[in-house]
Amino acid sequence: MIISAASFSLMQVMVKYLSHIPVPELVFFRSIISLILSLAVVYRLGIHPLGIGRKYLIMRGVFGVLALSLFFYTLQNLPIATAITIQYLSPIFTSLFAIWILREPMKWVQWLFFGISFLGIVAMKGLDNDLDIKFVLAGVVSAVFSGLAYNMIRKVKNTDHPVVVVLYFPLVATPIMGVASIFTWVTPEPMDWVFILLMGIFTQIAQVFMTKAWQAEEANKIASLKYVGIVFALFFDFTLFGISPQWSAIIGIVLVLSGVILNIRYRKKFG
Repeated sequence: MIISAASFSLMQVMVKYLSHIPVPELVFFRSIISLILSLAVVYRLGIHPLGIGRKYLIMRGVFGVLALSLFFYTLQNLPIATAITIQYLSPIFTSLFAIWILREPMKWVQWLFFGISFLGIVAMKGLDNDLDIKFVLAGVVSAVFSGLAYNMIRKVKNTDHPVVVVLYFPLVATPIMGVASIFTWVTPEPMDWVFILLMGIFTQIAQVFMTKAWQAEEANKIASLKYVGIVFALFFDFTLFGISPQWSAIIGIVLVLSGVILNIRYRKKFG
């Protein structure tokens, strides 16, 4: 999960550098790269590319496309740390959906800890008038779809290889975003292609390790580890984009991480 978080952070930097490229086009390029890499691995391992739990795999693809598109939208319009902190609500929705989808119970005190994390997002928006509410809401909806996608990954943990699970994202995204890109196409500059390639490679690494993590543990145990990416995000915001976090962002991040740390300590002691 930590390797996945680091790789996703590097992918986010690439997306930030590509803010002049429309979101459907970025998702399309990312999908093409992921499709090629995933098919190569599937062929090398001799695995059937369509898998076994196809209903859940297709839903994982659809939810993943919606989540990523909305996340890229927020990432292009907000500081990286702010965008991913909002998106980090996904573990809350992952655990919430897991109660019904996976029959994984949660203790009442964990709801309190997750509530503290959610309060951090509220504080971040309420104390910073520069944050556009539409970007915040887009991030929250992205987190909802991410939570659903992660539960679909867990549904096929005993039937399908992680690379097959990853493959279903580009299988769904490539045709849909290929058509959508036609209406907003912006031809990339030469250096853009380097960032696009790196975006795809980092995403592929992140997706494979994330899928392994979700399939190895209960959703409400592994979900909190996603939050480690905030450290990478703050570092890249400051060093690469010259963005120093405002006090409102710090308050929000502290609340989010406080909820996560409390949850991790609780799981370690009583889980």
